[in-house]
Amino acid sequence: MSRVLSLILAGGKGVRLEPLTRDRAKPAVPFGGVYRIIDFTLSNCINSGLRRILLLTQYKAASLDRHIQLGWRFLCRELDEFIDVLPPQQRIDDHWYQGTADAVYQNIYNIERYDPDYILILSGDHIYKMDYSEMIRDHIHAEADVTIGCIPVPLEEGDQFGIMRIDNQHRVTDFREKPKFPDPMPGDPSRCLASMGIYVFNARFLFEQLCQDATLHDSQHDFGKNIIPSVINTHVVRAFPFHDKNTGRSRYWRDVGTLDAYYEANMDLVAVHPELNMYDNDWPLRTYQPQCPPPKFVFADTAGANPRAGLALDSLVSTGCILSGGQVRNSVLSPNVRVNSWASVEGSILFDEVVIGRHARIRRAIIDKRVRIPEGMEIGYDLEQDRARGFVVTDSGIVVIGKSDSLDDLNDSSDDWRASL
Repeated sequence: MSRVLSLILAGGKGVRLEPLTRDRAKPAVPFGGVYRIIDFTLSNCINSGLRRILLLTQYKAASLDRHIQLGWRFLCRELDEFIDVLPPQQRIDDHWYQGTADAVYQNIYNIERYDPDYILILSGDHIYKMDYSEMIRDHIHAEADVTIGCIPVPLEEGDQFGIMRIDNQHRVTDFREKPKFPDPMPGDPSRCLASMGIYVFNARFLFEQLCQDATLHDSQHDFGKNIIPSVINTHVVRAFPFHDKNTGRSRYWRDVGTLDAYYEANMDLVAVHPELNMYDNDWPLRTYQPQCPPPKFVFADTAGANPRAGLALDSLVSTGCILSGGQVRNSVLSPNVRVNSWASVEGSILFDEVVIGRHARIRRAIIDKRVRIPEGMEIGYDLEQDRARGFVVTDSGIVVIGKSDSLDDLNDSSDDWRASL
């Protein structure tokens, strides 16, 4: 793997994840309590033996860059191991990246100086575990020019992905980006074969294709829309079916590009037997871990008509959380969350330092960092009222409160919320 350079594309705007992406890049959005979305791709690289990594950023990258600085600076430069963050250089022209291929092309000088034989191109905004070394070895053994990671998806979701057809030797015979009417898989009319946005290229071949594409005025400079379709009939383009690292069969891969998809992927984690195993010591998921005390659950007064008990059921509770007489069910709590007495949180995702006031009730909500929910407030019970407050409500009824959503007129005046239990 020492001759492989990994490029992670982490510059997307993430418009469909607003308000969570108002102030941060999509790969920097928290996930699963203690992680950021980017951690899954980076952990896959490290666990696959890939330690030469370039992270291409663009929009609102300050939070992402800070996370990399805090949690991912353990590689040894003297051993030619690194994770380098590359903001837009604008060395070719003064435009932002025009597409995924253009993002790589505009960094071609940086890439060439590492002199790789193979280049692995990844997206920084998917949730999954994958051993990329298996795909790279398959690419080399097949003497392919480019290999595409792929996975079956329901036919009705095919218009969200690049869809391909392959022969019995796994060679790609057709590729269409987000087709309105995707082609079903042979023998399975309910599913189609989708690109995961993971590519292995022979380095010299990639450079040639990028330089050629850059001269085309009618190109969108995108791998799925332009580069891949243009080489199918002239070069060896191979598909690599994705299989899960743990089972070899169950394929867990989630594109968390929408608020509903993001919510569902988080809720997957609180199942008794989640498809994504985060407790696998052989495939650790790394991240930055702040120095916080253990989570604390206090008050156990269950007598009377209005019990006061700090408890969490079927939930992920991170370090620094205090459940001070409040109850949490089927939820994901990031570090330093506070749930006060007689409050109820159900089916929700709370980011760092969220405070839930006494007697408040939260249901099916995503609440961003440091938001304070006032005493007695209800969220997720009357969606029209939530919309009237200015909160985002998704098609499936998830209420999303961003960091900048104003609750000042509803919050109490107490500043030291940690002062007492």
